[in-house]
Amino acid sequence: MDRFAIARARMVSEQIERRGIHEPHLLEVLRSVPRHHFVPQESLDLAYADRPLPIGYRQTISQPYIVALMTDLLKLTGGECVLEVGTGSGYQAAVLSKLAREVHSVEFIPELAESARSNLADYENVTVHFGDGSLGWQESAPYDGILVAAAAPKTPQRLLDQLADGGNLVIPVGGRAMQVLEVWTRNGNAFTTDSVTSVAFVPLRGEQGWDKMKW
Repeated sequence: MDRFAIARARMVSEQIERRGIHEPHLLEVLRSVPRHHFVPQESLDLAYADRPLPIGYRQTISQPYIVALMTDLLKLTGGECVLEVGTGSGYQAAVLSKLAREVHSVEFIPELAESARSNLADYENVTVHFGDGSLGWQESAPYDGILVAAAAPKTPQRLLDQLADGGNLVIPVGGRAMQVLEVWTRNGNAFTTDSVTSVAFVPLRGEQGWDKMKW
């Protein structure tokens, strides 16, 4: 077993299972997806550390536990079409690809969208789009699950509109420094909301995100 496989196994047991996430398929996926392929070369030794890492353009790859938690909250069973807002380096999309039928990921920063396409070249059910993710991606809606990997001042109505009946939207909502991770579930034309935990994400950019002066 190579050093990265050992580090992945330790990451899952010490950072994720120990914090209460036990869904077997999700844990199997996290043990298999090579997170070190999605971090900058200078951060390779920290790829499986219990922390977010910078990926350039004032963006980050999320802490492994947060990736696991947000994925778990989607309650995927394998047949879903999922939207991710904020592709970053592509790691979250890679994880989702192993748990859903189809993944559409929207990235606001063109350079990151291009590098994520390269990182995800072997993940055939993932499509990376360059665009304003705060508006979702209407062409492939509705989505059985939506995961937003950036903090919004409030939940964008356009994302709620693109959520399928019975689907879950997982999104950090709040101020610039700290937010609350929320889960919105659609029931016909109504929504229920649960607050999960405090988090800290980079700001959601775009028309229904933060004002450009606060990026």
